[in-house]
Amino acid sequence: MPGSTENSGQSYSGRYDDIIAYARDIERRLYKIDAERMRLRQEIIQLRKELEVLRQPPLIAATVLETLEDGRVIVRSSTGPNFVVYVSNNVPRDKLVPGAHVALSQKTFAIVEILPSPEDPFVRGMEVEEVPPVTYNDIGGLREQIREVRETVELPLTHPHLFEEVGVEPPKGVLLCGPPGTGKTLLARAVAHETKATFIRVVGSELVQKFIGEGARMVREVFNLARKKAPSIVFCDEIDAIGSRRLDVGTSGDREVQRTLMQLLSIMDGFDPRGDVRIIAATNRPDILDPALLRPGRFDRIIYFPLPDRDAREEIFRIHTRRMKLDSDVSLGVLAEMTENATGADIKAICTEAGMFAIRNFRVKVKFKDFEQAIEKVLKRKGAGGEPKGIYC
Repeated sequence: MPGSTENSGQSYSGRYDDIIAYARDIERRLYKIDAERMRLRQEIIQLRKELEVLRQPPLIAATVLETLEDGRVIVRSSTGPNFVVYVSNNVPRDKLVPGAHVALSQKTFAIVEILPSPEDPFVRGMEVEEVPPVTYNDIGGLREQIREVRETVELPLTHPHLFEEVGVEPPKGVLLCGPPGTGKTLLARAVAHETKATFIRVVGSELVQKFIGEGARMVREVFNLARKKAPSIVFCDEIDAIGSRRLDVGTSGDREVQRTLMQLLSIMDGFDPRGDVRIIAATNRPDILDPALLRPGRFDRIIYFPLPDRDAREEIFRIHTRRMKLDSDVSLGVLAEMTENATGADIKAICTEAGMFAIRNFRVKVKFKDFEQAIEKVLKRKGAGGEPKGIYC
């Protein structure tokens, strides 16, 4: 029966291979089940931790008033009363300074955590993170204004020892006034670039709030942020939105604007030192500002920005066309003669429009006729002669 023995051997060999394959499949399944079990165990641990956190009672917010010699701290809770409390060992004592915000345990009222400063995110958003990419070379026709702003704002930040040796206090604030588009905001950004100071830009209308006391609170927080980021420059654009002349009669909204103005006056008065914080404000209507805001000791210098004259206009044209490819027939002097009563912003718009006319005709060089069309288009929007309306300084 030699044939049957050979068939039996083949049958046993086939069954053995099937058993090995089945065992390997079972082993792979066990590995998968074990990995799933480990994953579920980690998830259970995480859920238990989260449940433990949710079961903990809420903490009480408080403000540090004073630190006692025995290590205890006097705090004012958010509910109103003051408490003398102990401090947890996990809390660094060097950060428990008056005004610090802390969290108290509901059971023992001990300080268990130091909270971040409750700054308004709207106020934090006013800070310009990057240094403005504007230098004095980007400003044309304002040599006298640049000199005055540098003396008032830049020198106290970069060379404070000069004022100490001479024995005078640097001016507290500078008010820039003049027609729109004459370079007030541009000069403020250039000063921030040259001094490497933190630039905080505030628009006056942003400080007008609907709730009582909110505008004054925002003014305080803006200057608190400026102190923390010192040296810093606070630039308040359109200050006439909150600094207009106070009247005996008015609506509740007018009274809230007056409260915001009084808070600004109090800060500028110097009752608490502002350190390396300079204030620059800009307005198109200084005639409607409150006299208390304009007196010496608050805005010590009022700098007027006039419409550029012929030489200033040519310099501004040169600044805005230095990266443009101009045809040989373009004369900046002639363009300056053609743009009487134009502001620096108008000239920038004219250069942009001239470049657009060249692009429209698929040319890489800007011709004189492009500037003629641009002047007619831009200055036509301002009316005959291009002279802006309004009262300035």
